Amino acid sequence: MEDFDIIVIGGGPGGLAAAVRASKGARVLLIEREPRLGGILKQCIHDGFGVTRFKEKLSGPEYAAREIEALKGTNVKILKTTFVTNIEYGKDKTVVSYCNESGMGKSSCKKLILATGCRERTSKQINIHGTNPAGVMTAGQAQYYINILGKMPAKEAIILGSGDIGLIMARRLTLEGAHVIGVYEAKPTPSGLSRNISQCLTDFDIPLHLSHTVTRVFGVDRLEACEVCKVDERMAPIPGTEEIIRCDTLILSVGLIPENELAKMIEVPLNPFTKGPFVDQAFETLKSGVYSCGNAMHVNDLADYVSESGEIAADNAIEVSHKERCLYKVDFDEHFGYVVPSHIDFNKSTEKMTFYFRSRAEYKNKLLKVMEGDEVIYKKAYGGLRPPEMEKVILTVKDKGNIRFILEDK
Repeated sequence: MEDFDIIVIGGGPGGLAAAVRASKGARVLLIEREPRLGGILKQCIHDGFGVTRFKEKLSGPEYAAREIEALKGTNVKILKTTFVTNIEYGKDKTVVSYCNESGMGKSSCKKLILATGCRERTSKQINIHGTNPAGVMTAGQAQYYINILGKMPAKEAIILGSGDIGLIMARRLTLEGAHVIGVYEAKPTPSGLSRNISQCLTDFDIPLHLSHTVTRVFGVDRLEACEVCKVDERMAPIPGTEEIIRCDTLILSVGLIPENELAKMIEVPLNPFTKGPFVDQAFETLKSGVYSCGNAMHVNDLADYVSESGEIAADNAIEVSHKERCLYKVDFDEHFGYVVPSHIDFNKSTEKMTFYFRSRAEYKNKLLKVMEGDEVIYKKAYGGLRPPEMEKVILTVKDKGNIRFILEDK
């Protein structure tokens, strides 16, 4: 069994950035289940990546290539096409079991970084009734068919959900010659970034139907039609509004879920708001020595933020501290969907801590206040806030006070 200081699980942008940064002060093993590094970026041929991190627009493969190139000059050991089968957690030593073409293996580490990304919700998770024909797929699957396999998955397509991948695939399918009948969203507001609504739908005259959902599919061997209907404010179907639409493909863009099966394996407490682990400002979970980053921690808008979180986790994982943790929970009011990190460890540095948050609903003209006890330690005005658009703030906290995020009218 080979011993390492840090094991990083996941070779997407978060894992790559974490491995590169951690290699500057530790012996690192990077485990990736696919034959190529880069995660989901490999199939994202559209641009828009890297504006924050590299100060230019890159495609997904270009962004991944830069992270992979940075890895080449390090001492990181890389295991690809390798699946983690078990983790035996210990406060001083954690053992990771895995399998690959060489057989079964084990490695130990002092610190573990989980960079396992996220997965898409499927039709079974949103209770679409009917048969089980071919032609019902997630947006990521459709993207893989076109961009990696070079296969056209659709001729007449309906897209359910206005998440960013679904919006991007509406444009991609149109460019490849398919007819996108429309994008249907159960919520009264779009779920994707404003720029994607404009660039992917408006620019291509693709209809967006808000407060609508797909309730049933029809077809035996191949999808033949979908039943679409309006929904009320609770997103329940409204009887009498049903419409049958002929199509051969239904593409689902109905949300992403942080992939945390390995975190559950070692009983890492999960945050019900993010579906990722509770973490402190070092992105250390409530299981000491186990860190989380990227979309495994919470779903990010930008790959740039995923890489940033990997570096924050790595910077802290290579530090050696013998202090007991002193954790205080971060509170927030009813206007927030979530705030990450969820805790502050006052035995770690509390200077220039990076926080990410999403609003619970769309708001205009709000003032963010961060309170430490009764004192306002940070203020920022927002002309508009939307749940699909994550916000980032950098704070410094001095005392062991109650930290609370509040949104007020300006």
